[in-house]
Amino acid sequence: MNEIKINDIKELVDIPDYSLYIYMFLWIIGSLVVFILLFILIRYFLTRKKNKKKEYYTILKNLDLSDSKTAAYTITKYARLISQSDREKKLSNELIEELESYKYKKDVEPLNDNFKILFGRFMDNVDV
Repeated sequence: MNEIKINDIKELVDIPDYSLYIYMFLWIIGSLVVFILLFILIRYFLTRKKNKKKEYYTILKNLDLSDSKTAAYTITKYARLISQSDREKKLSNELIEELESYKYKKDVEPLNDNFKILFGRFMDNVDV
């Protein structure tokens, strides 16, 4: 009985399975795409912030100091936005305190020389 050969039953065949490699490859490609997108988004937002600072600096640099009331409000707004380091914040606070006498009045006198010196020092200290 042990020596009967059956012709209908065939041996097992090895089927190559590459699904694990394909799965790992797709994970690697997906991770790379996500990291590249994150890098692009982070870089976009960082450069956008720097461009705003340059824009604010240009507005302050080209400001007309002959109209003291408008200049006072404009300097107050953009000096707070542009100052980031401790030194810049200190100088901007001194500048804003000096500008308080030019705000909230109907008629104001022209900007004095002390203010122009403070404003020049602040503009020289700002890193753009």
